[in-house]
Amino acid sequence: MDMLLITLNKENNIPLYEQIYEQIREGIIDGKLVVGEKLPSKRKLGEFLDVSQTTIELSYGQLVAEGFITSKPRRGYFVQEIGELAYVRPVEQALTNVQQRQKELVIDFSPGKIDTAYFPFTQWRKYAKDVIDESAQHLLLLGHPHGDLELRQEIAKYLYHSRGVDCTPEQIIVGSGTEQLMPLLIRLLGPDATYAIEDPGYPLTHHVFVHNNREAIPIAVDEEGMDVQALQRSSATVAYVTPSHQFPTGTVLSAGRRTTLLNWASSNEHHFIIEDDYDSEFRYTGRPIPSLQGMDKADNVIYISTFSKSLMPSLRIAYMVLPQILLENYEKAFIHYSSTVPRLDQHTIARFMADGHFSKHLNRMRKVYKRKLQLLTDALQQYAPHISYSGDEAGMHILINVHTGVDEQTLEKAALMKGIRVYGLRAYRTATTSDTPSFLIGFGGLTDTDICSAVEQLMNAWHIKRC
Repeated sequence: MDMLLITLNKENNIPLYEQIYEQIREGIIDGKLVVGEKLPSKRKLGEFLDVSQTTIELSYGQLVAEGFITSKPRRGYFVQEIGELAYVRPVEQALTNVQQRQKELVIDFSPGKIDTAYFPFTQWRKYAKDVIDESAQHLLLLGHPHGDLELRQEIAKYLYHSRGVDCTPEQIIVGSGTEQLMPLLIRLLGPDATYAIEDPGYPLTHHVFVHNNREAIPIAVDEEGMDVQALQRSSATVAYVTPSHQFPTGTVLSAGRRTTLLNWASSNEHHFIIEDDYDSEFRYTGRPIPSLQGMDKADNVIYISTFSKSLMPSLRIAYMVLPQILLENYEKAFIHYSSTVPRLDQHTIARFMADGHFSKHLNRMRKVYKRKLQLLTDALQQYAPHISYSGDEAGMHILINVHTGVDEQTLEKAALMKGIRVYGLRAYRTATTSDTPSFLIGFGGLTDTDICSAVEQLMNAWHIKRC
């Protein structure tokens, strides 16, 4: 298939996946795509169109569901025989029905949502009001390019006491989200760096490597985390990992693999580990898992985290801790850059942390999410053995496996038709495959009273009975 046949209008209100779907579908109907012709891989088409693999997955998934194309394991997607045109045209109405269902979404198991009801608005309002004052006129001017010292000092203290991260405030770079810091880091590590990414893993970060023309090698994840032996066999020089609570499977990188990974990094001066510690604050069993950065003696770990889960996603404040060996190069490369986070926000959160409210909020939310997790797992256990789950030791989502013989895409669509959005694991995969349908079930955005009802409605959509 000539990928130049597909053109996207990103200013259009029509979703990108629908634009791709429509153009491929019309190509099949008009005979421009012949029966048996192989379509581009999700990765290749995504890179060509500069869209995520998830977008391509949605387009291909809709075409598969409607019989326009077929998926052959380890071979790809191929054009199907569609028969008479009279059969094809009613699909437009079917797609409209699906879109209408999407608009009527009543339950969203998003792993990215937080519980906003417990946010300490009173305390936050106080500090925000104190910062927006005539005595703080200097905050209207540009501050330090790494972020204001007051915030970096508080982050350094917090990281040391909570995660065992050993750093100075000077090593910390504050930015407006991981997706803003990662491109800077990629430029810092140079064009010759090759990245190992977890598979399945976090799509947004993975796309950053592709969009910055960096090679990304998928490394399989199992019950012990990233397969470090596979990493050693690869040509990767930088490993991007989520070791404390792997996204999306929820596994923890085992002690043995942590040691092996750190040894791999220290074996070559060009090897580095990017440790994404995105939701380490919320661990519910045992002691907190220590950070790789705190275990690192060779100064090869770049630590990244954010306030999105611990405070609010809209705050858009993330930070990274650079090894000393990279810090000097960073300062030279980005000497003319300014911090992308408003200084008023920086000082609000710095004072909020300094007076102990951040720690109090985390302790409160840890209890809230632990209670929700218990409600969720109790509800799911009623549907065993058709349902099993993992990743319930930390974070704000778990991974459920469905043992009914129905494929993941069919289950996802069946839920959506009932106004329920679940997130299939296939959207987070790059190369690995699994015969067992798996879904991320987030509980952060659901109330206590909604959780049991939401699970029951999902099971009803999948025709799974209590056992």
